[in-house]
Amino acid sequence: MEPRDPRTSRFIRTAMASEMLDAHTEHDLAIAWRDKRDEAALHRLITAYARLAISVATRFRRYGLPLDDLIQQGNLGLMRAAEKYDPENGARFSTYAAWWIRASMQEYVMRNWSVVRTATNAAQKKLFFHLRKTLVKLQDGEIRHEALSKSIARELDVPEEQVEIMLGRMSGQDLSLNTPQSDGEEGRDWLDTIEDSTIPTETRVLEDMETQRRKKLLYSAVLALPERERRIISERHLNDSPRTLAEIGVDLGISKERVRQLEERAMSRITSSVREAAQLAATG
Repeated sequence: MEPRDPRTSRFIRTAMASEMLDAHTEHDLAIAWRDKRDEAALHRLITAYARLAISVATRFRRYGLPLDDLIQQGNLGLMRAAEKYDPENGARFSTYAAWWIRASMQEYVMRNWSVVRTATNAAQKKLFFHLRKTLVKLQDGEIRHEALSKSIARELDVPEEQVEIMLGRMSGQDLSLNTPQSDGEEGRDWLDTIEDSTIPTETRVLEDMETQRRKKLLYSAVLALPERERRIISERHLNDSPRTLAEIGVDLGISKERVRQLEERAMSRITSSVREAAQLAATG
């Protein structure tokens, strides 16, 4: 464990002792900052949730980066969240900020964990942050490399070829990006071939929040269905191994055709419920 800067220690103690904000106070502070640029409100909001940056930073220490730097990066994410947060969107600031803090630290880890930019797409980033834990879970000393790759791909729901790419990158040595590609290509470094396909942090955070919002609407609509229709939807669309119409019909004591009719009616109800909820949220 690296020595901790005394200033970081003081910051951690202060953050952990800071006030906890209720939803109403949090909303008022966010409004004051957004509409009046009230710096005192901003300071109070940031101070209250600095503990989030510390909590996330401790989980990212396994990548071998200094805790001081991770906390600082988390604070940058927290500030970015305060700047982008819309108090009227229905989400708590703490939830919104947590997304920004994690995204900020992930980008910092990706930039600094290796000289080579290890992950360049969503599947590889998922592998980068979950591969070690998955290897520990799956590897028993007897699994062949090929079988292990398949198991990791299945466990993390990513393409097997991406697993092979990540295993190769993480087991190889770092190479300077300013190294020429070959003796015959004067002036052309590996850096020239790298395409920046990273989705902007703001876009990714908003997309993740929108996905969570839609899931919440969907599951609320499913829970509102009559019991038999809810069971059919769960068995047909929400299970890892969906059941057939005939199988469900046997369990319910009805025909396969009747199950299909109930499924169609349930899907229509879900669609209407989700649409109405979305319209209400839009008109606010």
